[in-house]
Amino acid sequence: MDVSLDRINKSFGAVQVLRDVDLMFPSRKFVTLLGPSGCGKTTLLRMIAGLEAVTSGTIRFGDRVVNDLAPRDRNIAMVFQSYALYPQMTVRRNLGYGLRVRKTPKGDIDTAVTRVARILEIDHLLDRKPAQLSGGQRQRVALGRAMVRQPDIFLMDEPLSNLDAKLRVTMRAELRRFHLDLNATTVYVTHDQLEAMTMSDLIAVMHGGIVQQFGTPAEVYGKPANLFVAGFIGSPPMNFITGTLASEGDRPAFSSPELTLPLAPGAAKGSPGRDIVLGVRPQDLTLVGEQEPASIRGRVWVVELLGSEKLVEVTIGERRRMTVQVRADTAVNVDDVVGVRVDPQRVHLFDAQSGAIFRVS
Repeated sequence: MDVSLDRINKSFGAVQVLRDVDLMFPSRKFVTLLGPSGCGKTTLLRMIAGLEAVTSGTIRFGDRVVNDLAPRDRNIAMVFQSYALYPQMTVRRNLGYGLRVRKTPKGDIDTAVTRVARILEIDHLLDRKPAQLSGGQRQRVALGRAMVRQPDIFLMDEPLSNLDAKLRVTMRAELRRFHLDLNATTVYVTHDQLEAMTMSDLIAVMHGGIVQQFGTPAEVYGKPANLFVAGFIGSPPMNFITGTLASEGDRPAFSSPELTLPLAPGAAKGSPGRDIVLGVRPQDLTLVGEQEPASIRGRVWVVELLGSEKLVEVTIGERRRMTVQVRADTAVNVDDVVGVRVDPQRVHLFDAQSGAIFRVS
């Protein structure tokens, strides 16, 4: 079922936490609300669930306006950061609790519980109580309790936050698989951009109660709409250098005290001297020796080994540093003098004042 949010605003007294949110989540897609703490993503999810009232705007499930519908009438299921399992009940009774409240026939409850337990691979745990389960098993039970209802819309509020790093990696793949098994629209809230990138069909990046960009993972990573999205999406984060628009012959160029870079033909054409910000990801930079041609030269400040890769921080100019990602077997040490090559085809330009993507024709 499609979920449409039309000019949604939310205020708590004089504090406005959501501003003119316009989004449409297509049916059966996995959509993530991504942003830092306090950006309004959980509040928006709670409004979709009916747990928070809308100050202004319209929420639709399909063609039906649901602003005034109680949560129980929206055919949604929600999984919270807290497992919220009943400790005195077995896994079987926890899974079937919502159906018993709805007075579903016992035979139908047993069938639904057995089906979901098999999908989640917890059918051997049905007679245990939550205290006898690991964190990952409790998370599966919490998911299963929502799944047995066969909702039209599945809402998740940071369900992996309480798990250890290894289990989070496993559960990311399993959540994606569960979404496909559910055949429902899934709206997922997280501050972890890696979770969003690996699981989502679409991502809404939020900041300050405003949707900064809405698109596929490839779009928000490869074509960030503004400086906030560019800096928030990607690990390690994008490098930024502030400078001005210049020209070199008949080609536009980026100019700063650290770097003068001819840009790709047609990348930018405007008034020379305009303040812009150049962004480039560490993966798109090339580290070269002191004697090789380079865009920038500097001294290695620190080297971090990540396993198959190294992050090399190079000091350029006065106190400015640039991060370059290289292979783990690259020979580089602290205090080495190195060069960094910047590919004009791989840079992003932003307006220094507004932060918006800079595309001047």
